[in-house]
Amino acid sequence: MARAIHLRELIDRLHPAGLLYSTYEHRLLAELDPDALPKHVAVLADGNRRWARLNAPGEPLVAGYRAGARKLKEFVEWCDEAGVEVVTLWVLSTDNFGRITASEIEPLLEVIEQMVADLVAARRWPVKAVGALDLLPEVTADRLREAGRETLRIDGMHINIAISYGGRHELRDAVRSLLADHARRGTSIEELSRTLEIDEIGEHLYTRGQPDPDLIIRTSGEQRLSGFLMWQSAHSEFWFCDALWPDFRKVDFIRALRSFSERERRFGR
Repeated sequence: MARAIHLRELIDRLHPAGLLYSTYEHRLLAELDPDALPKHVAVLADGNRRWARLNAPGEPLVAGYRAGARKLKEFVEWCDEAGVEVVTLWVLSTDNFGRITASEIEPLLEVIEQMVADLVAARRWPVKAVGALDLLPEVTADRLREAGRETLRIDGMHINIAISYGGRHELRDAVRSLLADHARRGTSIEELSRTLEIDEIGEHLYTRGQPDPDLIIRTSGEQRLSGFLMWQSAHSEFWFCDALWPDFRKVDFIRALRSFSERERRFGR
């Protein structure tokens, strides 16, 4: 079923109407001011399970995850084409471990591992896993770390794979890392409480050294962040889309970019 859906999508793109639509997408993208586009785009790719129930009835829900992974790889290409410098893909939250059965987690992790392997094989982008990797099976965590090491020196758009990610977990880990760092330096708690600055906390986040997201996109009609990049999103712009993630189109992405480019960003001022 999933292969048939993928084949149908490919045929649709090669159809004259699909080629015309592709031309339309390229024209819309070319009309955008490159200086007004986001440098870091993050996405909550939501709706894969609902998509599977609607489009692959009777099939395991992994059909939705596979369709979602294909769309994520397309999304990476769109971001690269638009000149985005950092893209963050939220593929698995820490909350999912409590909502998804163990029998469903395993095939989902296999899909994520294959998607990461495909991104690595492209040899175009550095790929980094961000999240509480200690909550993952050891073999999965090792493969994700190896992907980071293998692509570290590639000069290209940076891809964050937010897996086993939760905003509260990230802040907890940042605080733990910060306290351990100061303990090694011999800083007392009293001194730390007087001298700690905001930027120093940021240096211990999963995304340390990276710019905060300018634009955060969420699909499937949900209009909340669910803890995604809680610290980093203080001044982000948000764009919500009703489409389930596998149905998210390039024109939807371009509309998000256009909406972003038309906003006046005040950064809290």
